[in-house]
Amino acid sequence: MPEPGPTGPLNPFEGMPLFGDLARLFASQGPLNWDLARQVAVWVATEGQPEGNVDPLERVRLEELARVAELHVAEHTGLPTAVAGGMLAVTPVTRSTWALRALQDHRDLLERLATSLAVPGDPDEGTAPDAGTELLGGIAQLLAPVLLGMQAGFMAGHLSRRSLGQYDVLLPRPPSDEVLVVPANVDEFADRWALPVDDLRLWVCLREITHHAVLGRPHVHERLTDLVGRYVSSFEVDSGGVEARLGEIDPTDIESFQSVLGDPEALLGAIQSDAQRALLPRIGALTAAVTGYVDHVMGSVGRRLIGSYDQLLEAFRRHLVEESPGDTYVARLFGLQPDQAHYDRATAFAEGVVERAGERALDRLWSSERELPTAAEIDAPGLWLARIDLPAD
Repeated sequence: MPEPGPTGPLNPFEGMPLFGDLARLFASQGPLNWDLARQVAVWVATEGQPEGNVDPLERVRLEELARVAELHVAEHTGLPTAVAGGMLAVTPVTRSTWALRALQDHRDLLERLATSLAVPGDPDEGTAPDAGTELLGGIAQLLAPVLLGMQAGFMAGHLSRRSLGQYDVLLPRPPSDEVLVVPANVDEFADRWALPVDDLRLWVCLREITHHAVLGRPHVHERLTDLVGRYVSSFEVDSGGVEARLGEIDPTDIESFQSVLGDPEALLGAIQSDAQRALLPRIGALTAAVTGYVDHVMGSVGRRLIGSYDQLLEAFRRHLVEESPGDTYVARLFGLQPDQAHYDRATAFAEGVVERAGERALDRLWSSERELPTAAEIDAPGLWLARIDLPAD
């Protein structure tokens, strides 16, 4: 059985009547059981407890701060903050709403992941399979959408309890003029680190809106979507590991289903492929460029607006690099590297560009696809400046 995580039990099946209707549970919904994913996501997000609506006064205050943040981000970056043809809206949501929206926004990505991780059938080698192999293969095909639905729900629910906004994890979302913020997590974070809550709200608005403006650039969104999509589609599956986990299930014992399907380690039979290892430097380069730029904008704008900026910066950096089983799990599935080395690398790139070519040189990052840096250029900013024909000062 998995150990309890930092935000509650990692087994959302415990105490839930999910297996009361086995026919519905195992009904085909494609590679991933979305009904189960949504149910698990809400359960993990709320820890099985009733969840109230967002306080209207908090909604009003967040809207006021968002307008201030949007004005300063647009002025400093020159980037449009509304990316889908409307007006930007920073929307406060509950944890369960955040989790359900994550499942909706990442549906295509999660289905590609589920297809990649589906247990393959035995190839036809001209000989009849033995009865045991045939039975196991049938069980695997039956259970795969259930297992993957549970895993998707766990991921969304876990992230909903840690995320202050929607860009704590740099996964692509469909273009939208809405940015989600989770007030319950913001308030909890402020209490934990003894931070002024209004300063933190403004910090979150600045950070989310800057990310939104950058990732809303069509060529940036397309590059990130392509790279992460190719990564999740390229897993190799350790069929022996999957078979061993499925062998733990006793069809006559519901608790055995809960034990296996409620364990996020169940998917770690997935093996990183050569194709994925080749993609990691490209994903790391793009996310480092985004992170370095956003942090630089935050330093330029945030210090002018937020008195407790340095205190917030220290707390937020610690928050981002804290590791939990759920964080490691999500990072492994999507090829992300949210560790201290990644943030140090991102900071060094942004600072290196500014030192060599001035404050506005970083803005060239988002001009076109040509300006997106390579992994080598992230580590040597002078190479990037030379390639895009921007001379050093």
